[in-house]
Amino acid sequence: MSDLLEIKSLTKSFGGTVVLNNVDLTVKSGEVRALLGENGAGKSTLIKILAGIHHEDSGTFAIDGVDQTFRNPHDAALAGIATVHQELMISPGLSVAENVLLGTKMPTHLGKIAWGELNRTAERWFAELGQSIDVRRPVDELSAVEMTMTAIARALCLDAKVLILDEPTAALTDAEVHLLFATVKRLRERGMGIIYVSHRLEEVFVIADKYTVLRNGSKVSEGTVAETSIPQIINSMAGREVSSIFPDRSIPGSDDILSVRDLAAKKIKGVTFTVKAGETLGIGGLAGSGRSEILRVLAGAQRRTAGTIELQGHAYQPKGIGGAQSQHVVLVPQERRRDGLIPGSILSNIVITTLSKLTRFGFVSSAGKERKMGQSAWEKFDIRGKSLSQEIFTLSGGNQQKVVLAKFLALTPSLLLIDEPTKGVDVTTRSEIYRLLAELAANGMSIIVVSSELTELLAISHRVLIMHEGRQVSILESSTTNEAKALLACYGRTA
Repeated sequence: MSDLLEIKSLTKSFGGTVVLNNVDLTVKSGEVRALLGENGAGKSTLIKILAGIHHEDSGTFAIDGVDQTFRNPHDAALAGIATVHQELMISPGLSVAENVLLGTKMPTHLGKIAWGELNRTAERWFAELGQSIDVRRPVDELSAVEMTMTAIARALCLDAKVLILDEPTAALTDAEVHLLFATVKRLRERGMGIIYVSHRLEEVFVIADKYTVLRNGSKVSEGTVAETSIPQIINSMAGREVSSIFPDRSIPGSDDILSVRDLAAKKIKGVTFTVKAGETLGIGGLAGSGRSEILRVLAGAQRRTAGTIELQGHAYQPKGIGGAQSQHVVLVPQERRRDGLIPGSILSNIVITTLSKLTRFGFVSSAGKERKMGQSAWEKFDIRGKSLSQEIFTLSGGNQQKVVLAKFLALTPSLLLIDEPTKGVDVTTRSEIYRLLAELAANGMSIIVVSSELTELLAISHRVLIMHEGRQVSILESSTTNEAKALLACYGRTA
């Protein structure tokens, strides 16, 4: 296979900080190359240069042997590079078909858009992907995987030669990941070159042919996926030897902290389970199965319509999120940027949940106490940034998640509810989060975790409750089950 994309000595700096340092990379026709590295390794900058968002300081890159320089994303699209970003660039208010054909010349008849032809064209591109989607639907109604497919169909419509998939499975369930992989394989067979960015290394070993690892802006290793291993890649990403990503589980206590019986609410019905002191209960299922709704009810963010809940032996019916927090039940939300953080400094985000302890008559009574609390969290959670005054949204995703955890754990929960704790987080930060959760459980905290990743749930939870279409299918003992059995339950079936 010839080199479809060839990058030589690509270098980029921001404000005197080198974020890409003489990076070389090639992608052949019909090849999937995984681009790996911790948050802040340079992956996003490389992608944005190829997408025409940033401009390289030096170095070259060529497509089909022709050197390229992009002034903007339009130039990148014209040259044959399409990017499906983690934050999908879908235009709300338009139909699926309109989104697919955005950026192209819309078919017209007598000066008006020819809707029939537009819809048929979009359907043909979905057929190329092996998908059947009602292209007349508003794009806002699509599931996460359907939105990803829409973005990929748009890339085909624009005649892309190189497709960049940036964390494409971050919001997908395991079943949807399999669907995406089938599409990627079809694109590979068409001869498209694919750069696949993911923190989920298990996926890389399923879908990728080659890999490149960046660390601190430099390429530190590359090779054939089949000739390496996950531990080798993790060590390369971290620059040191990293032990097993999943820590050992502690033994939970014998007393039930939480008892839920016949719980019903919007999207859930007939859910029954208990959680012991020091136990981690995982909740899995397909998207829309009701898994996150259970957390929302427990956190006081959603009203229950039936059933009973007891917390430490007493009836529990919190009045809103604040009411739950006052009883030491705390939810760490899935969407950290939207629901877990506020614009401002790292320090202001860390201390915001405990301001009542730091203020008097509406004013911060002790800036020293505030800073001491922030510094303690900075060190405990190993937040990697310039200083506590740094703007929160300039941090990597992994470090933002550490700040979110510091913020909500400052409320000293006895029951921690956490939704997708490692979404969009690199493998070494994942390991740190897993170890933190294991430490909290070992110290007696009860934890309920929702995750789209069955491998993660089975590794960090003592038991896993599986939901399907709003109903509880089973509760599995993590130590005696496997991923195949759990996935079967996600489809409403038991072995």
